[in-house]
Amino acid sequence: MLDPKDLLGGPERARLSADHPHELAAFASRHGLSPDEARQIIERAGGSREDADAAAERHKRPSV
Repeated sequence: MLDPKDLLGGPERARLSADHPHELAAFASRHGLSPDEARQIIERAGGSREDADAAAERHKRPSV
């Protein structure tokens, strides 16, 4: 099912859902994560794409 046209754009792109398989797969692929890792990061970020992206970057670079 397509998103309503009035919900597309900035506000729609700022959110990320682990419940949508295509979003989960794209996020996992973009950050080199497994689907399970991606789901955990998205859920911890509360659906905020910005927070999830930052968390994925931190996940990829373990602190020394």
